[in-house]
Amino acid sequence: MPIPMPNIQSWPLNGVDEDGRIRWSRADTSVRESLLNILLTRPGERLQRPDFGAGLLNFVHQPNNETTRNLIAGVVRKSIQLWESRIFVDSVEVMPSPTHLADVHITIRYRMKHLNQPAELGLTLNLGAVR
Repeated sequence: MPIPMPNIQSWPLNGVDEDGRIRWSRADTSVRESLLNILLTRPGERLQRPDFGAGLLNFVHQPNNETTRNLIAGVVRKSIQLWESRIFVDSVEVMPSPTHLADVHITIRYRMKHLNQPAELGLTLNLGAVR
């Protein structure tokens, strides 16, 4: 039986509620937002943390071939393991889109450490241009 999710407040902030208090992302939402933040931040972009981020957008204009997809998978796995300690990464899969030649689909399968419950995050990166 899984352990109930603790009431964890985490970065990033999720706006302000109707009473003017800061609203924090919680549980899996917080992890998903953190993963997107890691993946889309270029190293050197964040003040005081020059090594933070995976820099996925650095792959824009690279060829959609097996080498590029393997590099993306490696960068994703390494960055998540380095910067998101609340999860175990089970797999990172980067596949070409069957319909758009410039798109790659990135699927990250992970487990929250305190629950050991599987979760998944998927996103599409267009290597031809930023959308």
